[in-house]
Amino acid sequence: MSNTEKLRVDKYLWSIRVFKTRSQAAEACDGGKVKLNGNNVKAAKPVAIGDTFEIKTEGRKWVIQVTGLLANRVAYSEAVKYYVDNTPEEDKTAPKPVAAVFHTGKRQSKIGRPTKKDRRSIEGFMEGDTGEE
Repeated sequence: MSNTEKLRVDKYLWSIRVFKTRSQAAEACDGGKVKLNGNNVKAAKPVAIGDTFEIKTEGRKWVIQVTGLLANRVAYSEAVKYYVDNTPEEDKTAPKPVAAVFHTGKRQSKIGRPTKKDRRSIEGFMEGDTGEE
């Protein structure tokens, strides 16, 4: 892509594989998660070589500098040639948030309403404890 052509921020971030979809990149721009040289940027702003972006994604924080313009999505090994990752080491290796509960479809024991099986075992226990014989 030549230097005179215009390339949108959302399309560029999608093509270098920071975001999985272009709509996610546009939403991040609209949500203030993408900053160009310290200022919030809209998705339609043109990208220029030398621009510095600060990007916050779910997985990590990025600080990248544009070294080339890439309009189409390519393999990761090719995409990394179009930017320099200036992210500080502590942001690269930041611990990932871990969910307190693994979502297996089952409820945690002793939390929330009892299941039908739990209720029956409780009722059976309570009936045997009435003291009547």
